[in-house]
Amino acid sequence: MRKHARVCADCGCRLSQYNQDDRCAACARDRRFDVHAGPRVPDAVWHDVEVQTAIAAWDFGRASRLIRTRARLRQDDMAHMTGLSQGFLSMLEAGTRRLTNLDKVAKFLSGIETPHALLPPPFREHDAHSTSATPSPPGRVAHKIDPVSTGRTVGLHDLAAQAAAESLQFTEEITKSNVSDVELEELESRIARIATDYVHAPLYPLFRDLLSTRDQIFSLLSGHQPPRQTCELFLLGGTSCLLLAHASQNLGDQDSAVAQLQTAWTFAEHAGHTDLRAWVKGTAALIAEWSTHQRTALDYTKQATGLAPSGETRIRTAAIEARAAARIGDRSTALAALEELQRARDQRTAADGLTRFGGLLTFPEAKQEYYIGGTYALLGDHHEAEKHATAAIELYEGGPREQRSYGDEALARLDIVTARIAAGEIEGAGEQLQPILELPEDRRIRQIGDAMQGVARLLEDPRLARSRIARELADATRGYQAIDTRAKALTS
Repeated sequence: MRKHARVCADCGCRLSQYNQDDRCAACARDRRFDVHAGPRVPDAVWHDVEVQTAIAAWDFGRASRLIRTRARLRQDDMAHMTGLSQGFLSMLEAGTRRLTNLDKVAKFLSGIETPHALLPPPFREHDAHSTSATPSPPGRVAHKIDPVSTGRTVGLHDLAAQAAAESLQFTEEITKSNVSDVELEELESRIARIATDYVHAPLYPLFRDLLSTRDQIFSLLSGHQPPRQTCELFLLGGTSCLLLAHASQNLGDQDSAVAQLQTAWTFAEHAGHTDLRAWVKGTAALIAEWSTHQRTALDYTKQATGLAPSGETRIRTAAIEARAAARIGDRSTALAALEELQRARDQRTAADGLTRFGGLLTFPEAKQEYYIGGTYALLGDHHEAEKHATAAIELYEGGPREQRSYGDEALARLDIVTARIAAGEIEGAGEQLQPILELPEDRRIRQIGDAMQGVARLLEDPRLARSRIARELADATRGYQAIDTRAKALTS
């Protein structure tokens, strides 16, 4: 006998590993009967062939139903005997739940005092010299059957039953989860709401909500769940970091934006989600475009193009490439990218992986027109720039409120302002500037502030020195304040 083997304090039989008491089930039952009486299963029930078959097949729902019926017990009685809840027993008997946890199996069989002869082999207790026929319930599952240490001849039936128990136990372990599908749906809904609100709501409350959602996802990923749920959590976590990258860029914090993108890319890799990969590379190009590393943006767009599926993701990638090329004066690449954008528009497409979240994670026609206009503005083709920028504004104004991006609309107006200043139409430029000057400060993302500084420089051109309107507009744009992140941090 192994040194760590435990024996019954009364009869000396070897105790099952599942038995945490100091007596075997038979001896404990004898003592229990001496103390009190309660609901029990009559001995005649155990001779029922259907009951025996159900237990042998590990069909404990059917076994419970048969035993309860034959013994004329209520579910409350069975719950009292087994220590399982009445609700769980009800679902078990109805077939909507299964009893696979070996601790609960042992508890069930022990509670109803299953005779030793009917117990599956892994739950049987073995005497050191002989196998007792005395009815005894199991405690805990025994060690693996070892013919050498036990000195017993082990049949294939015992080995098969033990293997089945081990398989069920492993299944129980790997299917445990710290998150339900309902919770995953709620997290996806929260990210969709944030992405939708992002384009038209103030940034600060959204940023806090986004951080809270991301932290919850990170906490769940630190626990255990089946691979399918882990994959979904990686997608949701990567998407939340992608949104945080956009938010950080809009606040003017490029380093933080890049760090968020690195995390989003890692999560996209773990999720195996190509569309998220393409969005991450496209957003990296956007950040580079607005930085001092503008040429790097084209490298990122080429990587995004290799990943982007057809649909809005490919349209977005082409639009970013066109504007990034125009910003560094590469006219041929910019025009070629606009042609690719049009081809992507003409293709019949299915829904993209991220567009289901809506809002910032879509690339609707209004946004497409804004990018096209911005590309032409950077190339100095002001007529085309104003045409497409005007189309973008009209689409935003006439479209659903949740798709109306105050940032893109303001930047489209600034493209029109640039075009009209170039044409000497200062009054017309002032009409387009007015809505931007009236934009609440908490909606003045950093890109709007940078673009307004560019307009201020245009208005200071010596050729406009005699224009009173130009001077007034220059004063207004020169003092334009974008989001002051440090001041807000002190007051939050």
